[in-house]
Amino acid sequence: MAKTKKLSRKQLAVLDEIFLGELDEQQVLDKYKVKRSEYYRWLTDENFAEQFDRRIAAAYRQSSAIVARYATLAAAKLVNLTDSSSPETCRKACLDIISRQPADQRRMTDDGRQTTEERRLLSPETASKILDVLAQEANDEKQR
Repeated sequence: MAKTKKLSRKQLAVLDEIFLGELDEQQVLDKYKVKRSEYYRWLTDENFAEQFDRRIAAAYRQSSAIVARYATLAAAKLVNLTDSSSPETCRKACLDIISRQPADQRRMTDDGRQTTEERRLLSPETASKILDVLAQEANDEKQR
């Protein structure tokens, strides 16, 4: 088994700053006096690239957890907007609710692997047409 090369302190500092700091990539490179060519060389290094990819995956997991945590609250607020006195606000809330249906359904296979089943009940165009008809019916009823 080959011994893996550790990342340098400078490489670790650059990664930390890119993922945890408030500077953009070029500003981080400037701060640590890393030339773009050197940075590109780092990106071709298997260890650096693996650490970079792990941090990207962690960032996506964290953002997914935040979105999941507030999904119920966001859904409740959208439902409340369907009672708006503004027909346009109501229509947009309904469209958002319909378009937020799960685009995929995750399930476990018999051998324990996760698969994704694509599932879309209505296209956004179809949902929009349905909502336009419903909004028109609601307007007609109010005018009676």
